[in-house]
Amino acid sequence: MSVAVAHHGRSSSALALQEGARQAAYRGTDLVVIHVVESLDNDIAEANRAGISDAVEAALAAVALPDVRWDVRLVPGGRDIADVSEAILATVRELGPDVLVIGARRRSPMGKAFLGSVAQNLILDADVPILVVKSPR
Repeated sequence: MSVAVAHHGRSSSALALQEGARQAAYRGTDLVVIHVVESLDNDIAEANRAGISDAVEAALAAVALPDVRWDVRLVPGGRDIADVSEAILATVRELGPDVLVIGARRRSPMGKAFLGSVAQNLILDADVPILVVKSPR
């Protein structure tokens, strides 16, 4: 089994990576970072992989867990909320992790009334437990 983290470029991703590393260490398993890209063009994929690798290493260092084994899964999925959500969910179904860790941004009371965020789709449709990490105020 593993701990999966849905990664994106927002500040909450660093917190999700850190919590994912903690969960992987606690469970004695690997960390798998899922990152959705528009396409798997070789040059773009390598640039994404390098940037994500730096973010994972920084997160592991921040929580003093440099020995956690990890891998990055770049998944083609487009830009649309539904496409990104489905790409993550398909990868989660394939991996069968113990838990999926996601970052969530703070939303205004009005923003909470509207549906359609990737985080909300994952929470509603994932077949594994979800751990949501929010940035502090």
